[in-house]
Amino acid sequence: MPTPIRTTVTRQLRTLIAALLPLLAALLVTAPAASARAEAADVVPTATLTEVTDFGTNPSDLRMYLYVPDSVTTHPAVLVAVHWCTGSGPDMYNGTEYDTLADRYGFVVVYPSVTRSSKCFDVSSPQALRRDGGSDPVGIKSMVDWVTRTYDADTSRVFATGISSGAMMTNVLLGDYPDVFAAGAAFSGVPFGCFATTDGSEWNSACAQGTVTRTAQEWGDIARAAYPGYTGPRPRMQLWHGTEDDVLRHPNFGEMIKQWTNVQGVGQTPSVTDTPQSGWTRTRYGGTGDRAPVEAISLQGVGHNLYSNGMGARVLTFFGLGSGGPAPQPQPGACKVTATTNAWNTGLTASLTITNTSTTAVNGWQLGFTLPAGQTITNGWGATYTPGSGAVTASNASYNAALAPGASVSIGYQANHTGNSAAPGAFTLNGTACTTG
Repeated sequence: MPTPIRTTVTRQLRTLIAALLPLLAALLVTAPAASARAEAADVVPTATLTEVTDFGTNPSDLRMYLYVPDSVTTHPAVLVAVHWCTGSGPDMYNGTEYDTLADRYGFVVVYPSVTRSSKCFDVSSPQALRRDGGSDPVGIKSMVDWVTRTYDADTSRVFATGISSGAMMTNVLLGDYPDVFAAGAAFSGVPFGCFATTDGSEWNSACAQGTVTRTAQEWGDIARAAYPGYTGPRPRMQLWHGTEDDVLRHPNFGEMIKQWTNVQGVGQTPSVTDTPQSGWTRTRYGGTGDRAPVEAISLQGVGHNLYSNGMGARVLTFFGLGSGGPAPQPQPGACKVTATTNAWNTGLTASLTITNTSTTAVNGWQLGFTLPAGQTITNGWGATYTPGSGAVTASNASYNAALAPGASVSIGYQANHTGNSAAPGAFTLNGTACTTG
């Protein structure tokens, strides 16, 4: 798989480059990552990339590189930045601006590094495609665990991003460990499980060529099968792909949208479509804001090596780590949900009243909750409910999307049960925990 081509500049040469900038202008055209790092830095950091050894279970002999900024916050967020084929952790460090962004916002960056000859991550073996099955995902999970222990990191703010092979690994990590990663951003990737092989090969030509197509339900089932029985919240996903990608062709972009909208339980019809930059088409699914459940950006006329400076800041915005520092944690009291049930034999009806107790209006909402074991929704009103059991997302109807401060909306559903007819015990509104009463 081709390597993103970029000239990197070591930190030791920054002062010299600043002095010689007019003479080096032509060179810096081919070195956007280093240029962006110098421009974004308010002060010259003293933090450096370091290697961590003995970080935990590591069945495929990955190496772990770590960047902890001087400005690291209390209970920092963690970003796992995954390199491309033939690359390395240090290459990812030098070729992207996440370290400079970490200097600004105080999170920790982990750079996994492959040691096998191809320098590609394992996204195809049966071991890699199931939780704790072995291979690279287990080693990366060990890195995350080491960071959270060592720096008392915020386990609710662990994120993954990657380029090419790293993008495919980002898909794999979110499928294998939905309870670990809050969100991911994949640049030129393929769906979870698309590269699956059983012959030991690292390459799947049919998937790479974009000829592997499945329904949204089938793709979602493949991702969910990595962690059978898991019913908790699923990571949000941001997807980037060039229309002229000749390595992992553009149809994979649509297949990833199918997969992650299904995993999130939202429709495949965009909630909003816009053009944040010339040649870009951005679609958001299940929400209209910067933290929609799924966000997809297609770059017209762009090939496989699409990552460029400035995109990292957009990733952080999606993750909630952008301007203004780390995203505030959801505060109970921003919303309130009152839930009651009326049961008979093997059936029940549930009535839910959602109140916006914040001081800002809500325009488009999703209510998240987990049904008690044995309950399955058969129909509902006031919202669209997906899936019918386990972790459910109720999305607003067209007529009740707006909730002014202090306003309420009533919705409900009918469900079957096998003995437990209780109402759900906890709710989130657009990711914010609600009080109940």
